This record gives sequence, C-alpha cells and structure tokens, in this order.
Amino acid sequence: MIPIAKPYLNTDDAQAAYDTILTGWITQGPRVLEFEEKFAKYVGSKHAVAVSNCTTALHLAMLVAGIKEGDEVICPSMSYIATANSIKYVGAIPVFAEVGEDYNIDAKHAESLITNKTKAILIVHQIGFPADIDAFKALCTKHNLVLIEDAACAAGSSYKGKKIGSHSDLVCFSFHPRKVISTGDGGMITTNNPEYDHRLRLLRQHGMSVNDRVRHNSSKVIFEDHLEVGYNYRMTDIQAAVGIKQLEKLDWIVEERRKIAMYYLDKLKDIPNIRLPKENEHIHTNFQSFCIYLKSACKISRNELMQKLLDDGIASRRGVMCTHRETAYKNECKDLQLPISENLQDNSIVIPLYIPMSTEEINEVVSKLTFYLAE
Repeated sequence: MIPIAKPYLNTDDAQAAYDTILTGWITQGPRVLEFEEKFAKYVGSKHAVAVSNCTTALHLAMLVAGIKEGDEVICPSMSYIATANSIKYVGAIPVFAEVGEDYNIDAKHAESLITNKTKAILIVHQIGFPADIDAFKALCTKHNLVLIEDAACAAGSSYKGKKIGSHSDLVCFSFHPRKVISTGDGGMITTNNPEYDHRLRLLRQHGMSVNDRVRHNSSKVIFEDHLEVGYNYRMTDIQAAVGIKQLEKLDWIVEERRKIAMYYLDKLKDIPNIRLPKENEHIHTNFQSFCIYLKSACKISRNELMQKLLDDGIASRRGVMCTHRETAYKNECKDLQLPISENLQDNSIVIPLYIPMSTEEINEVVSKLTFYLAE
C-alpha cells in the first residue's frame, strides 16, 4: 500500500525523545522553551507558545482575542471541523464564507458577511497554500476586527517572502502526523503581541502565575497563584525535543516535498479535464497535500477513482471537507449554500505525497492516475 502520508521521523528524533526521557523532566519544561524560541526565530515572530495541539491553539487564540458568547467569527466552511469548533468553544457563532478555486477563503465574500456582531475573521491556509493575508489584514483594519490564522497545514510555507507565522498576531500551527513536521501531536501559536503572549502562557497551564520550570530553577521557595480559570493545554518536553529536531529539517523537508509536487505537476499537466494546484507569485507552499480537481467533463467520478486507486494499493482522500455539511452543523446550516466549496469537496482528490517517497511509488501513482483519468 502506498499511503496518503506519513511523518518523516528518523533516529535523530528518536534519540532526542530518549535523551529527554532520561532527564526525568518529561512534561512542559526546558525543551518546550527551547522549541518555542527556535520556532519563533524560524518564522520571524517575537513569541511562540507551545500547546497540546492546533485545536487548543485556536481555542486559546479566540480567548485572548476577546471573542465571547454571541459574537460572530467569519471562517471558511471548507476546513477541518476543528476550525469552526474552536469558535463554538467560546460560545461564538461561526459564519461560513465561500472559498476560491485555491481552496482558500474569499475576501470579497467574507466582507459581505460582516455585521455589527462580527468580531474576527479566521482564515485557513488550506493544504499548505497561504491565503491572501494582506487582503484580510486590510479588511480587519477597515472593520476593526481581529485576524486569526489557522496555519495548521502551513509550517514552512511563505507569503510575500516571509514565513507563515510572522504576518499577524495570532497564528496557529499543528504538528499532527499528517502535517509537514510532527511531534506526534502538538501545536504552536505565534504572536508579536506581548500581552497575547503573556495570557496564552497563563491559559495553557491552568492560569498559573509561575510555571514549573521557574519554580524548579529558583533558589527561593515560590508559591504559585491561579489568576484565572485556565486549561491543561501543555506540550510535553518529549514532544518538544522531537519538535526541535523536526524544525532543523523543515526547510529540507519542504524542498523535498516540492520536488515530488513538481514532478506530479509535470507528469499530469497534459491530462484533460483536471485542474492541478497552482502557486501565484506571492506564495511558496510546503505542499502539505497535493489536491487534484476533476472537472465536470471528466469521465470517471471522484469516488470511482478513489476506489480504483485503493484496489491498486494506492491510498487517497477526498477533497477538504465542508463543515456545514457535517452532522454536527447540518441543522443550523440547512439553508446555507456554498456552491464553490461543495463542488470542490465533491470533486477533489488528495493523492500520496510524503518523504521519503520512492521513484517507483511516485511513478505508480502517476501511471494509475494517467490510466484512469484517460478512460
């Protein structure tokens, strides 16, 4: 079986985890701090706060942004359900916007949805392709809204020459195994706002005024206070140790993924009735996923193609989900129509892309796609 994805982990990562375990400090501690500092430097932000996963990162971003019950937050429906769920966690209302052919939220449609209840716009850098951040920064400035970036898929991607994570004050990353680098699970929030940074650190550890690392290193007895109701959203030092090693390889991983993606683009470009991913001049994507759109004239349906590939030992996945179609959201969204999002979900297929992916595996995927799409 050729899998859809797998994390790139080697003995360096395993050794880092092993060494950390032997220190006896395995929860949030010195390795987490080191990972945060190195991640912030890598993306070009002033601060980075490590958390347990990207969903908890998004939840904390909502809290520090002041999103409250009854507020509206505009976001794409075309995203993993965690995007909308994070808005629900604070009692706010996700307002679903349409996307463009690049799978990213459409700024014009988002602006048309703004009301006096709108407090923020949550954009998603879908499948590693950066959304038009400047357009949304301008929109948020115009309407006095907070911009939050769901960069779960975008570690290592760039927008206008700068790494994702440096453009705005609340950017949330994922280190799930399907992402470009992984810590097993885990997340990170980058920010240039010192007040956000301070409160994020409080909230991730039960609102504790002094963290364990500071108390451990102190030559005097310190008693902590709990300043507000917080959460247990900590990353472990074991995860962070792996994350440090993964971060060292990130640029190399991105370039290796791009080599495979460019090969796909070259070999599949002459197949009629499909649309391949395309970078514009402002972005440099990590190709977290490689998504192919089947046009209406295509003789084989997306589902039929997926089954044929599976029968041949090649895994694939459907296009990015639309949250408003999921059971958890259907009732409140029963009258919502997002034709572009729905069409993309129904007619897109994600094909295998990971490293190391052998030449034989890559050519097998190309061969089968060429055969079935030519039928």
